[in-house]
Amino acid sequence: MHLKQLLNKVDVISVHGNQDIKLNNIEFNSKKIIHNDLFVAIKGEKFDGHIFINDAISNGAIAIVVNKLPDRLYKDKTYIVVNDTALCLPFLAKNFYKNISEKIKLIGVTGTNGKTSIVSLLYQLFTLMGEKSGMLSTVKNKIDSLTLDSTHTTPDILTIYRLLQKMVDEKCKYCFMEVSSHALDQYRVKGLNFDIAVFTNLTHDHLDYHKKFSIYRDVKKSFFDSLEEETTAILNRDDKNFKKMGESTKANKLYYSLKTLVDYNCKIVEYDFDGTLIKINNQDLWIKLVGEYNVYNVLAVFAVAKQLGFSEKKLLRYVSMLDSPEGRFQIVRSRNKIIGIVDYAHTPDALENILKVINKINIKNSKVITIIGCGGNRDMDKRPKMAKVACTLSSNVIFTNDNPRDEDPKKIISQMMKGVSKIQLEKVIVIEDRLQAIKTACALANSNDIILLAGKGHEKYQELKNKKIEFDDFKELKLMLKEK
Repeated sequence: MHLKQLLNKVDVISVHGNQDIKLNNIEFNSKKIIHNDLFVAIKGEKFDGHIFINDAISNGAIAIVVNKLPDRLYKDKTYIVVNDTALCLPFLAKNFYKNISEKIKLIGVTGTNGKTSIVSLLYQLFTLMGEKSGMLSTVKNKIDSLTLDSTHTTPDILTIYRLLQKMVDEKCKYCFMEVSSHALDQYRVKGLNFDIAVFTNLTHDHLDYHKKFSIYRDVKKSFFDSLEEETTAILNRDDKNFKKMGESTKANKLYYSLKTLVDYNCKIVEYDFDGTLIKINNQDLWIKLVGEYNVYNVLAVFAVAKQLGFSEKKLLRYVSMLDSPEGRFQIVRSRNKIIGIVDYAHTPDALENILKVINKINIKNSKVITIIGCGGNRDMDKRPKMAKVACTLSSNVIFTNDNPRDEDPKKIISQMMKGVSKIQLEKVIVIEDRLQAIKTACALANSNDIILLAGKGHEKYQELKNKKIEFDDFKELKLMLKEK
């Protein structure tokens, strides 16, 4: 693409050098630059891309987008000065990929909990219905049947456009993607043309990054503020923040609820460890997902698919076939009827939800043993809250390592212990080694007891001292329970 085309509708302060040049690609990582690429120098959380301008030039960059001109200018290079390179990047990407998001039905899901489940279930549903689709999620990225590794809940804007281009090339009609608060704050979804936007819920999370809940909330709200009139916003009426999310949006607003009569309603009849009987539009439906929070997820999925034009009869048939996404209330049973559950619950609200579901199903009053840790270099305020929830709703609790990263595991667990009352201390065991914690829980469990292994879900690794070590919660728990 020619530079002049690329800069169309981009707020440029000045251009220094030849504008009549053809660009091969756009990159903000100097290591990925090759001959005739455009390098966008972005100041990130840890590094300032302006420091790597010379590296980009050495690798073949023909043009550079900057906030300010470097001291040394090369005559055969073109420099484009803008106010904010991070804000400029989405517009450059949109031009370079010729607004590819208009050529696919794009559905974005945001909120604290439920994003991954809803996106995964939508992809699963549409695949079952024979509709070619793509998915961008925490667990994995999908282009029809092709699976790609995922490194972020929401990828960077260039990766998003490249994946959308591949989806369109593969004739995918739909793309379901998670929209994280980090992505919104860092302009990673700016300029994308969403057809439907879903709000799940808002609870305590990511305050290590956003600092205040009000800032976190307003960043989420900005997603709906940015929507166009032709977009549909589907909001969870039962979350107390639903009004705030939709107060300034131009989008057409619809609501889903288990408690109030709105556009999409559902009622829970009963549930056990095998699934849930729900009543949706006066029709009984057995789903293989467990608990109230999963019913919210299924209702959101149903609402999205209905808005995309699919018949209720067809949807009810295929919704009943949906399986729990990997690492979300994933169950394994031992020969002597111990139930093991692996779940990604890593916020106080998510942990409380799953433990309440377990306790409601636990009619035999069996022991509930919870294994839980908290991530390093993340929101410290939620550590004692997570511990308090676990101790309040479990018979026994084992505090262990989650992903300590470069934090001292002992410090993380000591902060968790602040949420434990004196009375609850006797039910707590501290075992830093996660594998040993799983072994201990299995040793403590008797027939019909329940083990909840929470926090990491689908992850196939553990981050210790900034090294990723292979570790799979479900695999290890299944192996331990096999011996029972």
